[in-house]
Amino acid sequence: MPPEMEKREIIARRVARELRDGFYVNLGIGLPTLIPNYLPPGIEVVLQSENGMLGIGPYPYAGEEDPDLINAGKETITEIPGSSYFSSADSFGMIRSGRVNVTVLGALQVDAKGNLANWAIPGKMLKGMGGAMDLVAGAKRVIIAMEHTTKEGEPKIVKACSLPLTGVCVVDLIVTELGVIEVTPQGLVLREVAPGVTPEAVQKATEPKLRIAPDLKPMSS
Repeated sequence: MPPEMEKREIIARRVARELRDGFYVNLGIGLPTLIPNYLPPGIEVVLQSENGMLGIGPYPYAGEEDPDLINAGKETITEIPGSSYFSSADSFGMIRSGRVNVTVLGALQVDAKGNLANWAIPGKMLKGMGGAMDLVAGAKRVIIAMEHTTKEGEPKIVKACSLPLTGVCVVDLIVTELGVIEVTPQGLVLREVAPGVTPEAVQKATEPKLRIAPDLKPMSS
C-alpha cells in the first residue's frame, strides 16, 4: 500500500477529474483541500466557503498570510480576481438553494445506501457538524474523498453506518486510494480500480457487497 500522503494525493488527483470548467465547488476540510492542486489544464472552478466567500485562491506563501482571510476550516487562504464576500446567512442561502454544483467531503463512514457519517464519534466532544448537513442536502452532487479503511484497517464503507449521520442517501460517488465506487439505487458499483489493485482486494476492504461494473477500468489520474 502507498504511504498516507501518497494515498491522499491519489484520491485528490482522481476527484479533480470529476470537476468541470465553471463549476461552483465547496471543499470540506482536510483531504478535499488538496484537490485544486490537481485540476486538469484549462479547467477553472470557483471555490465557495460557507463562512462567506466565493473565489478562494491558493494557500498563501509563508509570511504572506492574512489572519483576516480564512476559510471555513480556519485556514489562511488567498483570493482570486473577482472574489466576493458576504454573510454566512447568504452563503448558506447559496448552498440550500442548490447553487453549489459539487461538494467534496471526507467521511468516517459511508454505507451501501449512500448514508454519510462524517462529523461525530461517540464519546468525543465536538461543537457540532458545522455546514456539512446543509452541504450534503443542498449541493447538486456529493463526492466523498477518503482513505478506504481506518488506521486500524477497519472498513469505512459499511453495510449500515453506526456513527451519527450527517445525511441520508446523499452520497453520489466515493473515491479512495483503491478505486472509484458509485452509489446507485441497486447498491454500490465498483467503476474503477487503482493500478495494481484487484476488484477482490477492494471487496476485501469493503463491508457491503460490491457490484462490478461491466466496463470496469483502471483508475484515472
